[in-house]
Amino acid sequence: MDCKVLLILLLSFILLADCDVKQKPDKPVEKKKAGLSTKSTTKKPKQDGKKLQPKTKPPSAPAPNPAGGSILSQVLQRGKFQPVGDTVTVKAGQTLDLRCKGTSVRWNFPHYLQEDDEGRLKIKHFGRYSQLIVLNTTGADTGEFGCGGYQCAGGGCHDGEEKTGKTFVFVTDPQELFVPTEDYYVAVQMRTRQPALLPCQVTNPLAKVTLHREFPPEQIPVDGVKISYDLKKGFVIYQPQVSLAGSLYCIAEFENLRQMSTKYMLIYVHYPSAPPKPSIEASVKSVRAGENFIVTCTVLGDLDILVEFTWEYPGQQLGRPPYVRESTSQTRRAGQLLQESQSVLYIDESRAVDDGKYICTAQNLQGSASAATQVTVLPATAASTGRTQG
Repeated sequence: MDCKVLLILLLSFILLADCDVKQKPDKPVEKKKAGLSTKSTTKKPKQDGKKLQPKTKPPSAPAPNPAGGSILSQVLQRGKFQPVGDTVTVKAGQTLDLRCKGTSVRWNFPHYLQEDDEGRLKIKHFGRYSQLIVLNTTGADTGEFGCGGYQCAGGGCHDGEEKTGKTFVFVTDPQELFVPTEDYYVAVQMRTRQPALLPCQVTNPLAKVTLHREFPPEQIPVDGVKISYDLKKGFVIYQPQVSLAGSLYCIAEFENLRQMSTKYMLIYVHYPSAPPKPSIEASVKSVRAGENFIVTCTVLGDLDILVEFTWEYPGQQLGRPPYVRESTSQTRRAGQLLQESQSVLYIDESRAVDDGKYICTAQNLQGSASAATQVTVLPATAASTGRTQG
């Protein structure tokens, strides 16, 4: 019995070992499959990500020149750009470095730099952008900078795809609050119904600027309606008045610095709202030789507006002396008080050479216009000839 039991146990052990040997090859296979699965879920997405990045980044990658945004950017340091805003501020002595995206780029900058012969302004054109550099900036460089360039796609540029960008650059100078100028006095003409500008431009956008009269000494209120202040331009007078005529100046203050600007001599001019519209009328349409007649040219317009008249008439070429009388009066039309300016041309003892077209030209500060009429000179009758001889 013991031998049989031992034999049975031995056979069972061999069978179990055989089964275990058959199952062992499956486990490495499972591990191998698991290893491939890990690679497929980690490395492949990374590879896919690298391939997709160029497609997904471009809309947000060009921060300095976003699609549809400004093509103008400022170079802060090598390789670092910043899209320009409405204004840019740099300190005097620093370098202003602007780049404009596009081809065939054209630049706009203060006229002062165009006349500068010190070589501080440098413009370089490259394939896809242009660079403008102002070395050793000064307060006089304060002003508007802009550019325009064609945006190219594929094989070349297309008409009508030019984009523009601009910014106003303040060059702060601790010694100069106003943009320097060589003029001590500047004449400014104030025209009726037209804004007038006092260009009190500052180099520091944080400076406080006020408007003053020289005599009598007083500060002029700025309410934003009749008069307003624009950092980029100066004081704008929207409603010119005779009371504002005289010598004015600006005062700028920043921290412990207080400076006075150039003086502006404001001259008020009654300015017409439109060119004149002359009307012309002859006292007769036809006249016998030897008789007198007149031609009247009339202009209705704003009060206190100077109108100048000139004449063209047939006898002018033969040296017929002109007799002209001009006058100005006020008249009311449709409830409105207007100025009536007249010029009257007198033709005494008309002759055959006086037959033809009479042209009157009226001119004011806005422009000129003409009106014409025709006068026929008929041969003298026997009776009139006899009276003339007698």
